[in-house]
Amino acid sequence: MNVAKKALRAVDEFQQKHAWLAFPVAVWKKFGDDQAGNLAMLVAWFAFVSIFPLMLVLVTVLDIVLKNNPDLQHRLLNSALSQYPLLGQQLGHISRINQSGLPLVVGLVGTFLGALGVASAMQNALNTAWEIPYARRPGFPWSWLRSMGQIIVIGLGLIGTTVLSTLASGAGHKVSSFAATLAALVVSLVLNIGVFWLAFRLGTASEIGWRPLWLAAVISGIIWQILQAVAGFFISHQLAHASPVYGTFAIVIGLIAWLYLQAQLTLYAVQVSVVRTYRLWPRSLAAPPYTEQDRRAYQLYAQAAKRVEDEDIAVGVGGEDDREKTSG
Repeated sequence: MNVAKKALRAVDEFQQKHAWLAFPVAVWKKFGDDQAGNLAMLVAWFAFVSIFPLMLVLVTVLDIVLKNNPDLQHRLLNSALSQYPLLGQQLGHISRINQSGLPLVVGLVGTFLGALGVASAMQNALNTAWEIPYARRPGFPWSWLRSMGQIIVIGLGLIGTTVLSTLASGAGHKVSSFAATLAALVVSLVLNIGVFWLAFRLGTASEIGWRPLWLAAVISGIIWQILQAVAGFFISHQLAHASPVYGTFAIVIGLIAWLYLQAQLTLYAVQVSVVRTYRLWPRSLAAPPYTEQDRRAYQLYAQAAKRVEDEDIAVGVGGEDDREKTSG
């Protein structure tokens, strides 16, 4: 056994003996085994496609509904755009769609199709992470209804966060700005966690209950808040003085990267819940030998490929430990 392999063996044995290290290693391995990065990219792509028509429709609807209250219209729009920091400064200057008829309908249809794509891609990603066999995943029309539920939940969550942010900013004139900001942050975090929890429940097969999903929802809600803060800081310090052409390219590329990072970290949060629920740690970094959790994971992966309930899948994980052969 060469020096590099011996070093890897030593690291592997160390991480397997320490849960604080074995658990994140198992999450990382599970994420890679599921090719969750590709699933996250699909979610991010549909989100990117749906954001622009969504914001155009929002501007138009606010202009129609709050035509006589431009101040509230402006505050609601700014609060909604703050959910997507990389878009706020660019879309904050757009005007409404010139007509409220066909263009608005087209915008609504585009938004709906994009949102439906996000929900469907997220359903697939969640069921893949939880290793739900294809035979037991919701089919049409139930998968479509679940996607509709996710769209409604996320949409209402966005509206709720927007309204709360607007109310908090208005209250900031009566109380200290720090207290208003803190209250808005706490309420927004709680609401985001609830939205993620409900969206995960709607996007995962019914055999996974509420309890296994709470940890993923908490982590996802915290990640969302952090990414918003980081993106806002980056824009105010890095893009504030960018040229119009460079700024436009940076906004588009940054938005895609931000959505992909959000989707990827959300799936990592889901994998944390999966590994914790199925007790899939420690995993081996230098197999063979395989741990019992390795064998359990491979069995889950194979069972997830079942297309019909009557299909029988037998899993055998070979490979013997080669350390004894090379120890002399």
